[in-house]
Amino acid sequence: MKSLFLDHLGLSHPRHFERTIAFLIACLLAIVVGAVALRLAIKGEFHFDSPRFWYFSYLAALLVLAIVFTRRPKVTMVLLSLAAVEIGLGFGTALLYKLRLSSSETLFARDYVRPHYDWHPLLQVRQVPSAVARSTREVAYVNSERRRGRERDPRELKNKTVIAVIGGSTTLDILVHEGETWAERLEHLLGPDRFAVINHGVSGYTTSEHVIQTAFYQDSFGVPANCAVYYIGWNDLRNAHVRDLDPAYARNHLVGQIDALDARRIGGPTLSISPLLSFLGKLAILAFDTVRAPAPVQGGGGTGPDPALEKIYARNISTISAINRGRGIRTVWIGQLTNQASPEDDPMAGWLPFVRNAEIPVMMAWLNGITRREAERLGDTYIEVPADTLQPADFGDVGHFLASGSRKFAERIAPEVGRACSGPPAAR
Repeated sequence: MKSLFLDHLGLSHPRHFERTIAFLIACLLAIVVGAVALRLAIKGEFHFDSPRFWYFSYLAALLVLAIVFTRRPKVTMVLLSLAAVEIGLGFGTALLYKLRLSSSETLFARDYVRPHYDWHPLLQVRQVPSAVARSTREVAYVNSERRRGRERDPRELKNKTVIAVIGGSTTLDILVHEGETWAERLEHLLGPDRFAVINHGVSGYTTSEHVIQTAFYQDSFGVPANCAVYYIGWNDLRNAHVRDLDPAYARNHLVGQIDALDARRIGGPTLSISPLLSFLGKLAILAFDTVRAPAPVQGGGGTGPDPALEKIYARNISTISAINRGRGIRTVWIGQLTNQASPEDDPMAGWLPFVRNAEIPVMMAWLNGITRREAERLGDTYIEVPADTLQPADFGDVGHFLASGSRKFAERIAPEVGRACSGPPAAR
């Protein structure tokens, strides 16, 4: 057995050092891959059946095959070259992101299967029904109307006060199990016999998308809302200090959502298992796809409050309020909460390309102040949630709640939402 093993490695007479070199290279790459996988597992960023798990499984298979075929050096070198390219593209883009030299990991497979999205002509991305949630590994039910939550009977809704809660991923509650989202807890606190709270949250949505949602997609199962609650701020903040900011965030944010949420027909979690295939897919998109990837976002070089963003943000709030007022729908605004002790290396930090981590609480307070000012001017309800309502342990990152955070948030806003949205349901 020993002689067969040595012969396989090229160490028996006559010696074949090309086999030995190939084996050593495969072992070296395996050590690198194993070390990175171990580090990710320790940090809780490596889960079974995620694209990242299958990416590392793919690398392991390439390296095992390279060792098996060491008697055929040409085959081994092809396998090792492919493994080196896949490792370089995947680990390299992750390292660039870690060093803040890139706004995303780009080609490094994700550790979760987020709700599936497809392309939409107006909103750019919308959730696909019955999708799978984030790294909680739990199923987040996305109903037939592309909203998180159970299916509803229109006859049931017509006898209740329907509240539409609208926002981004912090409204979608991507880190929280089914039955524990703040929207579901809010309905329970208000009384499910009298209120129906419908979750319209979608990852990445800003007030620009909320204008479209409010104008065209606010009804639920054919039943209009009586009241609309907007939890906003964080996603709009990613447009701070963008040079030549588009009035609808169209040139930077909206078109960027397509790739950020894997909404193209080419690409997605399947291709992400291979960074090389992902890269080739992106080249195909550049060559053939009508909706091109956005150009790199350029910063305007400023810090602190951004007058251009303030103008757009305030206008969107006013537009949303006017649409609701014209339909007799009450409007409630809630300013965004952020983790006051968010770590410097938080993985979501790249979401705000021109806002430093240390500035996030100050900048969110600035946007929340605009929300409050506009709500008071328009005669809407604004709910102030003190920053110390939630502790760092209630957050999963900069702004997404854990189950405890969702519970505390719902308990804090429920009385004021109940007062603002109470009253007999509108005639339908």
